[in-house]
Amino acid sequence: MEKLKVGVLFSGSGTNLQAIVDACGDGLPADVVLAVSSRPDAFGIKRAEAAGIPVLIMNRELYADPDAADAMIVGALREAGAEYVVMAGYMRKVTPVMLDAFPDRVVNLHPALLPAFKGAHAIQEAFDAGVKVTGVTVHFANEDYDRGPIIAQRAVEVFDDDGLDDLEARIHAVEHVLYPQVLRALAEGRVSVDPQTRKVSVKGGLV
Repeated sequence: MEKLKVGVLFSGSGTNLQAIVDACGDGLPADVVLAVSSRPDAFGIKRAEAAGIPVLIMNRELYADPDAADAMIVGALREAGAEYVVMAGYMRKVTPVMLDAFPDRVVNLHPALLPAFKGAHAIQEAFDAGVKVTGVTVHFANEDYDRGPIIAQRAVEVFDDDGLDDLEARIHAVEHVLYPQVLRALAEGRVSVDPQTRKVSVKGGLV
């Protein structure tokens, strides 16, 4: 089977990039053909370089024109042969330039059970709200922030004696399992989006 070629976008430590790279080494039928960092000081750059993955490094000045920045990223992704764009802790809102270039092929990971706790501080907000269950969502990105079609979700229980760091660690552990599972389903062609309802089906579930 042809391996799925993906570009991974990140802004920070790159732990989900690392989880994807590790899964590829363990039989996930995918290759990371390009990594894109929104910040020149992100530790994920070192992870990508250690894995031999080409890296496009962006910065604040380049993002001053979001459309031009996304056009630059799209050009690099296309040159690398990427079929899907995988956002892994990418703290920039993608524009229609990227969404139109990869329709229903821009995937995002969010550390909450959408539509609850949208935005950049989802773990903190769930913790502060005192919810007993939060979780992880993988969804297709669209122009409506954190509201694209949901591919998969996993619940994470919030224990009474949890500190914020405890909860964050368990959420990240679930992310590192769920994201490669979704990428496997995509690589195997088992994910479809209903054109009318925009609901996602995953044939055979996640494995």
